[in-house]
Formats: sequence, C-alpha cells, structure tokens
Amino acid sequence: MAVDDVDGTLATMGPRLRAAREHHGLTLTGVSRATGISASTLSRIETGRRRPTLEVLLQLSKEYGVSLDELAGTEPAPAAEPRARAPLSFGDDKAVLPLTRYVGGLHAHKHVLPAVEGPPARPRQLSHDGHEWLCVLYGRLWLALGDQDLVLVAGDVAEFDTRTPHGVANAGPGGPVEYLVMFGPQGERLRQRTPPAAARRTGDRKAAE
Repeated sequence: MAVDDVDGTLATMGPRLRAAREHHGLTLTGVSRATGISASTLSRIETGRRRPTLEVLLQLSKEYGVSLDELAGTEPAPAAEPRARAPLSFGDDKAVLPLTRYVGGLHAHKHVLPAVEGPPARPRQLSHDGHEWLCVLYGRLWLALGDQDLVLVAGDVAEFDTRTPHGVANAGPGGPVEYLVMFGPQGERLRQRTPPAAARRTGDRKAAE
C-alpha cells in the first residue's frame, strides 16, 4: 500500500472509531476506563490529531465489536445473493423451473401443468433424440407414449426413449399437475446403483451358506 493510501486510511479511522463508540452509546470516559487508554488520547485519535497504534486499534476493535477491516474501510463487500431462477412460461400456461445450470449431459426440470375444467384432448406428441425420466409429484398426468395412453399419479415414474413420439397433459379436473423431468439429450439413461431387493436377498443367502 502506498504512503498516501496509508495516510488516507488512518485519517478516516478517527470518524469510524467515533461512530462505533457512539453506536454503542459509550462516552470517552467509559471507553478510557474499559481500555486504559486516556480520554484525551481517544479524543485526539477521533479528531485526527493523533494516529492510532496497532495496539490501540486492537483494543478498540475488541471494545466496539468491529473488525480492523471495518475501521479501515477495507471490509470486502458482501457477496450478492444468488438470484432465484424464474420459471419459464409456455403458451399452454405450463411452467418449467430449471433445476440444473449446465447444458450438456443429464439435466433436470420441474414442470407444472395448470388445472383444467374439462376432459383434455389427447396430448400433442413430439419425438427427438434423447432419453427422459419423469416422476409425478402431485395430480394426475396423462402420458401419451407412442400408441399407449398412461395416467400417472403421485409417485409414479416413467422412463422412455424420446425418439418414441410422446406428449403429456393434465389428465382431467382436480387441480394442477407437478412432475420432475430428467432428460439426457444424447440418450443418457439413469443408472441404478442400489441392487434390487431380490438380488440382495440372494446375496444374503449365499453369504450365510
């Protein structure tokens, strides 16, 4: 730090020390009794007529509950809070909330379909490269998959190759539908790490033999 910067920093410490003292409702006499620093010395420091030593600054920062960075005006600015990603809206009033930031590989979204008043038309189907996994969180979801029509409810899961024509819709009156989607644009599939219960039981029997 240049000499001019040091002088400028020390010159601004006096007003900051005074502000910190007054913020706590303390008098020069009270601070003097608590720290052992004479009231006249404290007064000269606050008015810029005397430079504070490191020892004095350490005592006062502890007494006022502030850091040396705060007294020097060099405290880093607080990091900005991450902005929540707003749901994307589509023409059919469907809302999509991205849950991942990356573009390649598997990525996830939360979808919300609004409530409907009457029986919906069969969902419009699309096909494209990739692999999709979806799980219904709430409501009844109509999944038109090729020539199949499936109604999925909360807790139901479907996994399919997106080259098969597919589409979804709210299955009928009763409220909105919420579901999670994980999609792999290159055809990535979810990999099961936990062995099925039957396999575990077989392994347990072999271990016991």
